[in-house]
Amino acid sequence: MSIPDYQSLMLPVLRLAAKGETRVADVAARIADEFGLSPEEREELLPSGRQRVLHNRIHWAKFYMTKAGLIEAPARGRFVATAAGRSLLAMNPERIDVKLLLEREEFRDFYKASNNADDGNVTTGHQPATAVQDADTTTPEEQIEAAYQAVLSALRADLLDRIVQNSPAFFEQLIVDLLVAMGYGGSHKNAAQQLGRSGDGGVDGVINEDRLGLDRVYVQAKRYAVENIVGRPAVNAFVGSLVGFGATKGVFVTTSAFSREARDYVGKLQQRVILIDGRQLTDLMIEHNVGVRISRAIEFKRLDEDFFSED
Repeated sequence: MSIPDYQSLMLPVLRLAAKGETRVADVAARIADEFGLSPEEREELLPSGRQRVLHNRIHWAKFYMTKAGLIEAPARGRFVATAAGRSLLAMNPERIDVKLLLEREEFRDFYKASNNADDGNVTTGHQPATAVQDADTTTPEEQIEAAYQAVLSALRADLLDRIVQNSPAFFEQLIVDLLVAMGYGGSHKNAAQQLGRSGDGGVDGVINEDRLGLDRVYVQAKRYAVENIVGRPAVNAFVGSLVGFGATKGVFVTTSAFSREARDYVGKLQQRVILIDGRQLTDLMIEHNVGVRISRAIEFKRLDEDFFSED
């Protein structure tokens, strides 16, 4: 079974909160058992890797019910059902969701302010409850993560398209810029002098691993169309060149992808050979700001529990 959305978690969370003070971690374990979640589902993280999906959805279920007056926090990190929450449970509801919460005035006020604010000015009215129920199947953080991943995916595709459209010389310079941004080569001048040597039997260039030049990394760069998969023969030729140079470290970069046989092959070598495909290449470019620039930065803040602690 997949992890329930945060609205589907509202009723079980409230039931557990009605039994006494509890914590998200305790509730998560019991809900995971109730829904028969697998070990992988229990540990599944948001794309950011900073929080478990189940914990995030329980947090938002609890948060919304708190705004509806069904749950309260008597102590830091703990929550419990209010009298209103227990009264609602006594009515044996089949489901608790945003549509039901909107029947409570305190939640309507909160929801109206949070969903219809425009430059700090709150409008009158709110979204129809039916629209809310259809739209809010994911938590706000999940919506942000999904939107970010969609933008990131489009950016990766744009980067690869532009790289393939440019010349091989441009691609070599891109690799120089990226390696220097990652801390290799010492400087653009030093990196260009070493990486610019092509035609050495399957090796496009050599770059210092550190600024002192204590070790060197041999580089092969192939600017291929996405459908042109790099197989084991090409990687084998590169490894043969490493052996000829007495090298122990190599990086093979392509704008396309590597076959399974190629990846299995390098995993059994004595030499340390790293394969960087188009996806990894664009991820590194984005991470190290090569060929991209920030168009908009959005900062999200959380409550600082330590600030409000009087212990």
